[in-house]
Amino acid sequence: MSKSQDSRSTPLHSVSVAGAVVREDGRLLAIRRADNGTWELPGGVLELDETPEDGVTREIWEETGIHVEVDQLTGIYKNMAHGIVALVFRCKPSGGIERTSVESTAVVWLTPAEVAERMSEVYAVRLLDALDGDGPHVRSHDGRQLIHSR
Repeated sequence: MSKSQDSRSTPLHSVSVAGAVVREDGRLLAIRRADNGTWELPGGVLELDETPEDGVTREIWEETGIHVEVDQLTGIYKNMAHGIVALVFRCKPSGGIERTSVESTAVVWLTPAEVAERMSEVYAVRLLDALDGDGPHVRSHDGRQLIHSR
């Protein structure tokens, strides 16, 4: 290893998981976050000892009261400003009753049009990508807007 490689720090990333939960009528599960009031998909940080599928199932249950079956990975989204990589999985609801938690002040089922109205671009695209069947998508953003590759 060269001296220049030794002096560079090892990149650190956080891995998050989120669920694009799609009901039979096409509505999508969304939460209003308790900490900042934004509308997002349910999800959170993946624990070291869990698989991505187990993590997304846990996060959705904790934040919404909904049990899910994980269908497939639909996208990978990197927040370039904060080094957060989010894995988004399309899921089907399999039970439970909607409820809020310490992390959510509202839990609702939105139409795709309502998703586009309520959510910022970087979160709405995750749900809309999950519906198009062309994934998994790989996208980067700065925390507010998508960064389009050349």
